[in-house]
Amino acid sequence: MSKQAAESALPFDKTLLARMIGALGDDDVIEKIAADFGTAFCEFLPDMLESETGLDLKIAYAGCATGLRDTLIAELGGAVAISDASLRNWNNDFQIACESPIIIAMMESLLGADPKRIPQPRPRRLSTIELDIATMVFDKIGAVLRTAANAQGGFETMVGRPYNTDDRKSPEEGSPDPFAAVIRMTIGIGTTLSVFSIIVSQQTLLKTQVVVPKSVQARKGRNVWTEKLEEQVRRSSVTLEARISLESLSLDTISRLQPGDIIPFRDAQDVRVDVNANGRDLYVCEFGRAGVRYTVRVKDTHGSDEDIFNHIMS
Repeated sequence: MSKQAAESALPFDKTLLARMIGALGDDDVIEKIAADFGTAFCEFLPDMLESETGLDLKIAYAGCATGLRDTLIAELGGAVAISDASLRNWNNDFQIACESPIIIAMMESLLGADPKRIPQPRPRRLSTIELDIATMVFDKIGAVLRTAANAQGGFETMVGRPYNTDDRKSPEEGSPDPFAAVIRMTIGIGTTLSVFSIIVSQQTLLKTQVVVPKSVQARKGRNVWTEKLEEQVRRSSVTLEARISLESLSLDTISRLQPGDIIPFRDAQDVRVDVNANGRDLYVCEFGRAGVRYTVRVKDTHGSDEDIFNHIMS
């Protein structure tokens, strides 16, 4: 190819090339992998942090986002602690980040404050001692990540010391900026709620078979089965029966009743009707009439909606 032809050639589309070499995946595929990581964090991280700190931290999956790695890191904003990490045989350059309020609240709690009485701290740069707390949190996150990623060789996650994001050096011109995903997890204690994140290349995620504990898989399976069963039950027809108390009569009178004889209701004013299904009392009603049809009007219930549903299912 002549020099002039080479200069006029169009550059190869970066996105197309990334898809061709497995460095860029569909968002729904990445979301599924991120959610599996989220399940592992929810299962293991709270107990690991509690054993280390004695604090009851709540963890939940908060979704993921995709884009170029440097852009995703920049979108974390300020007042965030970040650490560069690596896990041999998985990825040698990924990041762990966490918003500062939860680290501040954990620090105050470890110093004796009641987490429920700590107002949500304002985001700010973390001090050196607060970064020490972040180091412990990031190490535990890295430990869970190592288990979930199931990298060959059983190597430990190497987590660099956290630093404030505004201290992060700008990427050098021409340095790699791969397509990546940020996995977001909420982490809370008392009234404080923040987000921690894992930023890792999509090429790594697409090759990862996340290990979800068998107990979690079984629980998820049971939940799906239970939801389907409940939905089927909610759509099914249920036969209701109404019971009205009549005026007491002697056995002698009852034995001589003939067609056309009348037995009065026990109630003289509003007639109480007990409605049940499957032998379970559900509603207290009053007897009435609408047009040519006799009816009952619900006045009270025997328990909450969930109680009634459980009664019918049992």
